[in-house]
Amino acid sequence: MRRKFDNEFKTTVVELLQSGKSVGDLSEEYNVQGNTIRRWRREYDQKNGDLSKKREPSASEVELSRLKKELRDIKMERDILKKAVSIFSKSDS
Repeated sequence: MRRKFDNEFKTTVVELLQSGKSVGDLSEEYNVQGNTIRRWRREYDQKNGDLSKKREPSASEVELSRLKKELRDIKMERDILKKAVSIFSKSDS
């Protein structure tokens, strides 16, 4: 299960990181994966110190998301049709 951290906690951890603490120390102290702390730092830097800002997805990211959803839906429809064909072909025998 994924843990949720509020923006204030993330900002505090990133500021401690910038003040000289190591990722390993913060990871141990706050029981957070090092990769998660590094991601928070990147987000913090991209958002100029405000982790509460939501980044707007680019047009290509929106299109990719739409296409992934469409592919998922089509695969589900295909699987349903395969099962239906299987069921009907068994009853014909």
